[in-house]
Amino acid sequence: MQRESTARRYGHTLWRVLRPLDPFRSVKAALGGLVIISVGITTVLLLLAYRSDIGLQVIAIIAIIASLLVTQFVAQGLASPVLEMTSAARAMARGQYERRVRVARRDELGDLAHAFNRMAADLQAADRQRKELVANVSHELRTPIAGLRAVLENVVDGVSDADPETMRTALRQTERLGRLVEQLLDLSRLENGVVPLQARDFRVEPYLTTVLADARMALGRGHARTDVRLRLDVSPGSLRATADPERLDQVVTNLVDNAVKHSPQGGQVTVVARPGGNGGLVLEVRDEGPGIPQDQRDLVFERFGRGTIDGVQAHDGGTGLGLAIARWAVDLHGGTIGVAESRRGCHIRLTLPGNAQANN
Repeated sequence: MQRESTARRYGHTLWRVLRPLDPFRSVKAALGGLVIISVGITTVLLLLAYRSDIGLQVIAIIAIIASLLVTQFVAQGLASPVLEMTSAARAMARGQYERRVRVARRDELGDLAHAFNRMAADLQAADRQRKELVANVSHELRTPIAGLRAVLENVVDGVSDADPETMRTALRQTERLGRLVEQLLDLSRLENGVVPLQARDFRVEPYLTTVLADARMALGRGHARTDVRLRLDVSPGSLRATADPERLDQVVTNLVDNAVKHSPQGGQVTVVARPGGNGGLVLEVRDEGPGIPQDQRDLVFERFGRGTIDGVQAHDGGTGLGLAIARWAVDLHGGTIGVAESRRGCHIRLTLPGNAQANN
């Protein structure tokens, strides 16, 4: 078995070495073959001319015609994929990103066709995401604007009075609209890499205590869920980390807010901090909700991505941007974020390296 594996490895190596000489796998070899064939045809015809009564002029004409035919055949094979890619590129310039080119060659032009098709697929995906973003933003903006408009129209028409309760309803819609715009701006800055990291060393326990204190205050300022308890578990108590506190605050706040929304009545959200490898940090935000299905665990980190529970789309009043912002902020630190396996609820785990640096 080992001898067979060694022979196969040597065979692959020899095949790679001989590739430049294979006219079907190298344009340079094909052009070299064209020159050799043309010279060979001319040489054979000249030898025939010396051994026969055929005139030299006739031999020269035949040699030229034969060389032109061979050149035309080779040029057609080389130019065909280039012309096809040119046509596809012009169609893509008109917005037809579904166009692909046929890949029937194994040489450099075949590699170029593969790369072209991958580029076309990426552009098509980017165009689809752009259209989905516009549609999702329009939908998310329309909801609070419609609610605010309805409240104000009722006040103007005299249907309801401008009492504190009515104004609080209008204020909630305005705050929701403001959160959406702020999250969109944050996400845009993070994606474009214009948010430099100001990484520094800090103690984890007092930092997270402050973050959760702010989250508790948010729960008391009219959050939809005021029955959920927040708990902090840091071990060891002297744990330190290196990160941008402002960006990490944004990550933890979004994760806690998301966990609170999906917690059951009287549930508990726990933030767990443990040391990671090479002086890094591992954070988990755990809730006691229904959890995220396996096939939805990548979707929730996409822009406006929302999971489904028992086949039903989740509607929690959020914008669908919190986890996307968290993922981008963690990526800036060079860390990872994902859904961890758990028997109950949803556990979001993020890891940060010990020497977080700004990725410019």
